Amino acid sequence: MHVPDGFIDAPTSAVTAVVAAGAVAVSLRGARRELDERTAPLAGLVAAFIFAVQMLNFPVAAGTSGHLLGGALAAILVGPYTGVLCVSVVLLMQGILFADGGLSALGVNILDMAVVTTVTGYAVFRGLVTVLPRGRRSVTAASFVAALVSVPAAALAFTLLYRIGGTTDIAIGRVATAMVGVHVLIGLGEAVITALTVAAVIAVRPDLVYGARGLRRPLRLRVGGELVDAPGPEPAAPAARSHRAVWITGLATSLVLAGFVSFYASAHPDGLEKVASDKGLDAKAREHANSRSPLAEYGVRDITDARVSGGLAGVIGVGVTVVAGSTVFWVLRRRRHRCASPADPTAPDA
Repeated sequence: MHVPDGFIDAPTSAVTAVVAAGAVAVSLRGARRELDERTAPLAGLVAAFIFAVQMLNFPVAAGTSGHLLGGALAAILVGPYTGVLCVSVVLLMQGILFADGGLSALGVNILDMAVVTTVTGYAVFRGLVTVLPRGRRSVTAASFVAALVSVPAAALAFTLLYRIGGTTDIAIGRVATAMVGVHVLIGLGEAVITALTVAAVIAVRPDLVYGARGLRRPLRLRVGGELVDAPGPEPAAPAARSHRAVWITGLATSLVLAGFVSFYASAHPDGLEKVASDKGLDAKAREHANSRSPLAEYGVRDITDARVSGGLAGVIGVGVTVVAGSTVFWVLRRRRHRCASPADPTAPDA
């Protein structure tokens, strides 16, 4: 789904970049409300995990593969605004360091892969959680459906953008049919990965899953003829609520996936690459501006062993992404603290 340079014309790319920048700006403000003591330590890790799993292309049809987009997963784990930022950080790292996704198409990719998937996935998730019985199984089931829907939604969004600013004259109906068809299959893989990941985190620390908050209805007592919420349990001790074990486990998993398991990923073109090749969407595709990057194509230049080259590139990518993501979310968290701190009593009234 990473759109290369040359697929979308310059005017449409420019407008899309402005829209994507606006969405990121809104997400920066919204994320300050979501980044509390539970989500803040997890957000950078979620970005690194998405980067790692996106390296694991899985076969979906003859000669076609797919990989995780991650918008629904990020939204469910850390919130929709923070989720947009997580995927945006991943796309930025991929475009700059690994020549994956055109730089002129960065706005297209953020709008399509970060905004559309996150908004669509989280809207479906919240709708299902509202009507399903409260419980962990409902959250897992809702995660599956949300992720499944988010992928063809992104395919439709790309088709619409290509209809507006595509650089080749192709019947848009054929593009839509091909894109949605293959991305429904990719969506099934996305749904499985998302549901398994959410279920794994819920099994260990359900309090860390943003979308699972409020699963248990508060105990209500009748006092003076009125129902009131019963007092909640005493808060857990700080040591018991430490995020260190989850963070270390998640980071280690990401490093193993990117550094080792990625070598066994499918080498077939992904859904967009396959459709572009079959339908002629890539007729005016351009070489990536960073094609000479030392990490281009997810390999380290001058290392001839493919396993070592790809594995080392994956480890570097996970490390850079977790540092970049954690820095962004740490800054936003500090800004939230400053905004929430009491006003200086000596300051004059406005």
